[in-house]
Amino acid sequence: MKRIILLLVSAATVVGAVAYFAVASEHADGDSAPIFLTEVPQAFRDWRLIAVSRLTAANGSSQLRAELGNDIAIQAYREGKLPFPGSSN
Repeated sequence: MKRIILLLVSAATVVGAVAYFAVASEHADGDSAPIFLTEVPQAFRDWRLIAVSRLTAANGSSQLRAELGNDIAIQAYREGKLPFPGSSN
């Protein structure tokens, strides 16, 4: 009896995962736009990691976010200067 239940739970898990990824892949084909940036800076690949944080919403969903910066932003972060130089805020 335990094997049948385990088999049913495993099958339901596989079917659920396939259905989830099938729906998620439908959205990957469309054109996507950057959420916050209108233009990617020239030397963005040289940016380094400043901090990583986890944002949890009231509904239980969560996001992992990384804060990146160039050498000027890293120095300002270490010195505690806010807002960072060159920011629009």
